[in-house]
Amino acid sequence: MEPRIWLIAGPTASGKSALALRLAQEIGAEIVNGDALQLYADLRLLTARPPVQEEALVPHHLFGTVDAADGWSVGRWQRAATAVLNEIAARGRPAIVVGGTGLYFRALTHGLADVPQTPAEVREASAADFDAMGEAAFRDRLAEVDPAAEGRISPADRQRLSRAWEVYAATGTSLSDWQARTDPALPAGGWTAVALEPPRQALYDRCDARLEAMVDQGALDEVSALAARGLDPALPAMKAVGYRELAAYLQGEATLAEALEAAQRETRRYAKRQSTWLRGQMTDWPRLDAVDHESQWRQFLALPPALTG
Repeated sequence: MEPRIWLIAGPTASGKSALALRLAQEIGAEIVNGDALQLYADLRLLTARPPVQEEALVPHHLFGTVDAADGWSVGRWQRAATAVLNEIAARGRPAIVVGGTGLYFRALTHGLADVPQTPAEVREASAADFDAMGEAAFRDRLAEVDPAAEGRISPADRQRLSRAWEVYAATGTSLSDWQARTDPALPAGGWTAVALEPPRQALYDRCDARLEAMVDQGALDEVSALAARGLDPALPAMKAVGYRELAAYLQGEATLAEALEAAQRETRRYAKRQSTWLRGQMTDWPRLDAVDHESQWRQFLALPPALTG
């Protein structure tokens, strides 16, 4: 099989890491992380990063390589991932990008708009206008210069409404026009995609069981160590699913049973959001709906060869 890039996406606990590892062993590929939280070194268990023994079986890249104090953006990941993929290609080996962060995959396959940063005074003026005008009037003004953005931004989403106006106010070009100026990071015809989408209840059951296993294996120690660093709670690593709930137990604000139940609930919600993204944004990606690993692998092998982007 000629060197190429495989993309494997799916919600948390869907089995994508196991599928990626098996495929990598079969075709001699290297694995690249496509999950925003598995970037960070501090939470191996809680973010379900591949265990050390699995990482030793085939080369893994961008897993646990970022300190929690260093918040990465989608653009920064795209640049790092593209560099890694080029290095793998130079070695004549296939690559597998695996993860659950839909924006990462979209950045590779559709490109990422290079929208300029807006000056602080423009952001402050936009916030003041929103307060003075109210959402309805603010939307009406935005619709005059960027009707596409106004139409797609949900009610009460002040942050995105303000951002859309700020970009126009600062650059004279609408956010939608900026976002249209994108080129895919991956070459056309150079990648193959598949998405895992197990039945909802089976996925939820796996989420619940995995949270229990994480706690048994030491996730509380990870949470405690990260909390002790006193990092900005707005950092991406601090928003890892389950972190806040387990930290509440360590701070005496909940029993372990309550914390675990809350973390499981948030994980199920997270899996639902990921699944919703996949259905809405990756409509043409082939789906694997099996639950167990062997059945997923058989489904994968039965896919038609022309899955390329």
